[in-house]
Amino acid sequence: MRADNSRHILAAARRRAAATRKRAVNALRRMDKAGLPITFDALAREAGVSRSWLYDQPDLRAEVERLRARQGRSSASRAVPDRQRASDASLLRRLEIAVQRIQRLEVEIGNSAKRSLWRSANAASIRRSHSGIQLSSHRFGDCQISLTRLSSASATA
Repeated sequence: MRADNSRHILAAARRRAAATRKRAVNALRRMDKAGLPITFDALAREAGVSRSWLYDQPDLRAEVERLRARQGRSSASRAVPDRQRASDASLLRRLEIAVQRIQRLEVEIGNSAKRSLWRSANAASIRRSHSGIQLSSHRFGDCQISLTRLSSASATA
């Protein structure tokens, strides 16, 4: 009577199936990472498997279709791989930082504008004082202060 070696054949078939699946998954990841177009034909060539085998694997088929749909929506010529995409939390954090920076810059601009206004008001009052009559006009936000004073030279004339 002959020995039953079917368990060895089954084990080899399982190893071969696992290796085939691993090749297909790795090829899909490489293609996505490189931003290559994802098609069943391209994946089959890259992984060294048949297209019909890919179509028979529901999880791989769904992943290929998901990546294809994402690439179809992408307006860029090369799609961004999933691993390089920013998460929603990351994008929100970047937005918060940008808003904080804008607020800081607005405060700095406001302070700078007030200093500039003060300098220009002082320069205007100095220019007016050379005519013998001192006119001083200062504006701070919504308030304006005007002062008129005769200098000692024009008072004696």
